[in-house]
Amino acid sequence: MFKNIEPLKIYSITSKAPKYVFFIFILILSIGLVEALILSPEDYIQSHSVRIMYVHVPSAWLSLSLFSIIGVLSFVILIFKNKNLPLITKSLAPSGFLFSIIALVTGSIWGKPTWGTWWAWDTRIISMLILALFYLLYILSWRIFQNKKDLNNITSIISIVGLINLPIIKYSVDWWSTLHQPSSINLINGSSIHQSMLIPLGIMTAAFALFSILIFLMKYNTELIKIKNKGLDRL
Repeated sequence: MFKNIEPLKIYSITSKAPKYVFFIFILILSIGLVEALILSPEDYIQSHSVRIMYVHVPSAWLSLSLFSIIGVLSFVILIFKNKNLPLITKSLAPSGFLFSIIALVTGSIWGKPTWGTWWAWDTRIISMLILALFYLLYILSWRIFQNKKDLNNITSIISIVGLINLPIIKYSVDWWSTLHQPSSINLINGSSIHQSMLIPLGIMTAAFALFSILIFLMKYNTELIKIKNKGLDRL
């Protein structure tokens, strides 16, 4: 069943989804912006510059999460030679790359008032830059290679190798002495961040997640249209 998915049937469902996702995204984003920019307090040390966190942190989380999904699905692609999953991983990559760039840019903007510099060769920052490069390499591979079998193998290997970088990003602040502050949010041991900041951070993360779903659906539908135009009944 999963190996014989009909693009036209998928498109009949996914083509209707973006408008609903977009409406919910705008609603959640509006609430998140009010919470983040107006209702949440300024930090006693960083003052209003702390509000960059509400864009920087969700972007970093989502860039890591999306690459994790791509990497795990790539294992399945290599082992089971599934023909449908590459379309999903290909459609997830653009939003992941976008969020990695946003995380780097907002981190640089946040670093200027906090560290006194736009850029520092910090382990967390370098590993995030490497993640963005893996995203870029993954996306470019889809454009460079034409042979479908080689393409699936190459892109899968790129994403699987890139998974090695994710623990480095996550634990770099614990393994090395860095400028970047330790994680303020821990699901197991509790969070050191106050609820007045944690709530808007959660709302903004939900809004960014919806935005990533929206980008994914737009890219995925575009790929399905290409398949439809080629006259293919199966992926």
